[in-house]
Amino acid sequence: MVIVNSQEKWVKLQKVMKTTHFVYLQILSDVQKHPKENRVSCFYIVTPFEKYIVPVNHNEKFGTIEKIDVDDSKVCVGDMKSFLHNSMIECDRIFGLIDLNWCHYNKTNEPYDFDKHLTNAHHHNYRVHYDKENVNDVIPLVKHAEYLSKVSNDLMNYVEDCDYYDQDILENLQIVESNGIQTTNGLVYSEYNPYTSTGRPSNRFGGLNFAALNKKDGSRKQFISRFENGVLVEFDYDAYHPRLIGDKIGYEFPKGNVHQHLADTYGLSYDEGKQLTFKYLYGGISQEIKDNPFFSKVDEYVKGLWKEWKSSKSIKSDIYSREIYRKNLSDMNPNKLFNYMIQLMETEQNVRTLDVLLHDVKDYESKMVLYNYDAFLFDFDYKKDGLKYLKEVKKILEWDGKYPTRVYMGDNYHNMREITEQFK
Repeated sequence: MVIVNSQEKWVKLQKVMKTTHFVYLQILSDVQKHPKENRVSCFYIVTPFEKYIVPVNHNEKFGTIEKIDVDDSKVCVGDMKSFLHNSMIECDRIFGLIDLNWCHYNKTNEPYDFDKHLTNAHHHNYRVHYDKENVNDVIPLVKHAEYLSKVSNDLMNYVEDCDYYDQDILENLQIVESNGIQTTNGLVYSEYNPYTSTGRPSNRFGGLNFAALNKKDGSRKQFISRFENGVLVEFDYDAYHPRLIGDKIGYEFPKGNVHQHLADTYGLSYDEGKQLTFKYLYGGISQEIKDNPFFSKVDEYVKGLWKEWKSSKSIKSDIYSREIYRKNLSDMNPNKLFNYMIQLMETEQNVRTLDVLLHDVKDYESKMVLYNYDAFLFDFDYKKDGLKYLKEVKKILEWDGKYPTRVYMGDNYHNMREITEQFK
């Protein structure tokens, strides 16, 4: 391994990085800060010929390290979101970047455990200096190299599989994270975790669970607009899961309210019918509902899915064809598998939507600041963007009316009023 401790060595390494594929792993200075607000302490490079460690803000740095442009190289990283937030590499974020953790996840259905190779020096400093900033800058460089060497050895086993898995979700979530959410105490950042058992991202950082913010206790009042003439606007899908399932099984819902339609097929009121729909979808399809036109098709799909699961080593997700390996998921049953696929279907459809949305509205001042399953929250600059922005967002989210949304607006995230009718 080469410790890059001189300008001469750094110049030589830059030439290598511009001419070959390599693995890039980094250590951020502060273990408590979000990657967006952090800085690179040191980074580790693995080429086919040699390994290098480069101090940037570390106490053992030899000088100033500037970012290097490697647009034409294929770069493998340990964490794409963190890398895109803050790194020493400039590269093509679409075509050149490969996330090794995502590759590991797609093979094992689990995220890679980056903590398992931390040295005693890391554990000691994190324990003793938990309240200090930039702790990683004082941990000896050789200890960072020791740790990163083991991590790279593990992750290199997944390099050959990286080309086969779509990573759009990582890039999209990073964009949403980077926008931040304005609070009464300043801008805060969320951190999505897409490496869950169902593929549905969780979202928490700094003691806040952004995916489960309480709607009743007033804690949402702290979230406000960053713009002088701004408000928060939320788009919430209507009957999202039944509509997604309907598309999958070939059941065409009539125009209008899906829950009312299903309630009518039961001969029940709206509220009773909606409750029963969720019971059947998530709790299992009982015998008395199997003759229902919608649920008879759902039942067929569940049985076919289970048959495929038992007879194959893996099944593929609906949109991105991501393989779900049977050996990686224990204690499975037909309804559990169905629920797994519903959440994966929802996530992949949302990723596809975000691909279009984040590209088409990137030139507006308004920002998308939160994505929670079937809801999308925007910090809306009314003065600069006007109603045109909201209409464009709604059109993209709904796929021209295929997945209708309800729209809510408020000065803060607690006091939101429905404005859906204004779009009609």
